[in-house]
Amino acid sequence: MRLLYSALWWIGLPFVLLRLWRRGRKEPGYRQHIGERLGFYGHAARQSAQPLIWVHAVSVGETRAAQPLIEALLRTYPQHAILLTHMTATGRATGRQLFEAQERVIQSYLPYDTGWMCARFLRHFKPRICILMETEVWPNMVRQCVRHGVPVVLANARLSARSLRRGQRFGAILLEAAAGIDCVGAQSEQDAERLRLFGARQVHVTGSIKFDVEAPAEMVALGRQWRVQFGERPVLLCASTREGEEALVLDALAKVADRNFLTVIVPRHPQRFDEVAAMVSARGFAMQRRSLLGAATVAADTAVILGDSMGEMAAYYAACETAFIGGSLLPLGGQNLIEACALGIPVLIGEHTFNFQMISDDAVFAGAALRVNSAAEMLLQAQSLFADGERRTSMALHAREFARRHQGATERTMAMLNGMLKQEDV
Repeated sequence: MRLLYSALWWIGLPFVLLRLWRRGRKEPGYRQHIGERLGFYGHAARQSAQPLIWVHAVSVGETRAAQPLIEALLRTYPQHAILLTHMTATGRATGRQLFEAQERVIQSYLPYDTGWMCARFLRHFKPRICILMETEVWPNMVRQCVRHGVPVVLANARLSARSLRRGQRFGAILLEAAAGIDCVGAQSEQDAERLRLFGARQVHVTGSIKFDVEAPAEMVALGRQWRVQFGERPVLLCASTREGEEALVLDALAKVADRNFLTVIVPRHPQRFDEVAAMVSARGFAMQRRSLLGAATVAADTAVILGDSMGEMAAYYAACETAFIGGSLLPLGGQNLIEACALGIPVLIGEHTFNFQMISDDAVFAGAALRVNSAAEMLLQAQSLFADGERRTSMALHAREFARRHQGATERTMAMLNGMLKQEDV
């Protein structure tokens, strides 16, 4: 099975690189540092004179979630540096934005999952420990870590029932990878149980580190500035929308008779900004792009603001009265609602939140979020909240309390890691 898996990687590699190059047309970051994806490292991916603690955060969400943990590691181990790896260009850009002032954070792409490339990566950087964020487990990389004596930790781990079923189909190779992980910090007891069924050992429930992420004060201030620019109409934020959802929202919006609110749509993937802009225009809505707004006040006839900027989600939340969290109207698994709750924003979510099931269910139970079964119902609930200030205030209080009550995962994760790091004499 391993030979077949590795062979498929080598056979598919030309197509993977071609796709990478094509994606670079819209996102230039994908055409940079390609050598790193193949296990070749130059001055840009330098070796550190300090021992390295390696944290892998595949994309934007995992990178933001890793921030409190990385900051705790930097404080606790001042003689060491952090190697922060990614798979996506947006993830790398987010890491650069978060840690640009921190010289002890080195960034690189993780190589593709062939034994040869993974071994070159480990020989070059010589990390003392590998910390994988959430569910990013690559069989050959884990195997090479075992061979090179690098302990592997899965932090902030989550595993949906769907992912468990899918993973079990691959049998031996993923079971071997799970067995190669030294310990796991799971987000919930349900995640922990599924991870144990998957074959992981030393599984601890540490909670979600995302609850410990604090919105940058400058982003909150920026959002409040936008709110003034948006005018007196209440603001509905559609955050991190995925392909297919914008059309549902816009079609439902066209049927709203009394449209006395402003809708802000922020697609999750930046390569879709122009596509979504075309959708809005095709339906006849007056639209302004956030990137072109400057210091101007939003026009009275503007129906939709397109949030076409990266790294400003906290500002978007700070600028709205209620937020719909994307990825949940269609069976895409949902997105993280924690940031909105922490800022006291009433949340609306669809039925499809299986990637964040426990947190989503808890938020609904706590009165911080409402479930809707369609775009039309989402707009109806948003209008109801706009009209009922007391209800909106109550949800905002519940949202803040929900977020506060779940904090502390970073401290629990560090307690788990400290024992391993001391054992390794890092």
